[in-house]
Amino acid sequence: MKRKIITIDHDKCNGCGLCAEACHEGAIGMVDGKAKLLRDDYCDGLGACLPACPTGAITFEEREAAQYNEAAVKEHLGKKEVKETAKKKEIPPPKTLACGCPGTNSKSITPKKPEISFEPATVPVSRLSQWPVQIKLVPINAPYFDGANILIAADCSAFAYGDFHNKFIKNHVTLIGCPKLDMVDYSEKLTEIFKNNNIKSLTIVRMEVPCCGGIEHAAIEALKNSGKFIPWQVYTISTDGEILE
Repeated sequence: MKRKIITIDHDKCNGCGLCAEACHEGAIGMVDGKAKLLRDDYCDGLGACLPACPTGAITFEEREAAQYNEAAVKEHLGKKEVKETAKKKEIPPPKTLACGCPGTNSKSITPKKPEISFEPATVPVSRLSQWPVQIKLVPINAPYFDGANILIAADCSAFAYGDFHNKFIKNHVTLIGCPKLDMVDYSEKLTEIFKNNNIKSLTIVRMEVPCCGGIEHAAIEALKNSGKFIPWQVYTISTDGEILE
């Protein structure tokens, strides 16, 4: 039968995985780092995945395609849930911390002041004010969020921009992530952080590469979903370490 169904432009796809997260039927999967329509009969043609794509790689087309099969979708989702449950059972349950690793223990950090010297400083001072910094690990109600200026940064940006600590991390609570490698939609957790804390401002730092659009999209969506007005700005860093206008 001829019907409306999604199509994915692999050249535009940045592999962020947001569309796969948004698809309630499990019709989209990540194959070799790119989004792919797994089966025509899994797609209901409603397009819940379209607004989730930060690069516009997903559109509708009308073509010959198998009819949407709700029974097949339920069977597919059931098998998927069984696989995910099996994977979880393979991972040892946490004892005291979120991932069983002392490195996830939340804490505030007081940046060290440089020693007084008559010679030019040769060792930069860290401006990091809290731990952990990964979006996936940071607690939603950490005390350092109260009255904080939040920095949400693509993790590559700190390596590309030489004075990242002084320009961006200083006087900010820092959250980092990579939408392509983490394969997760950060917007849900960021929404809870914005909702449950008194955030003063938001700075987003991303790289110029297309896959970084996912972290900018997640932060802006979280702002919208939080229902709060928080001043925000976006900086884009080029791969040769320059701030782009």
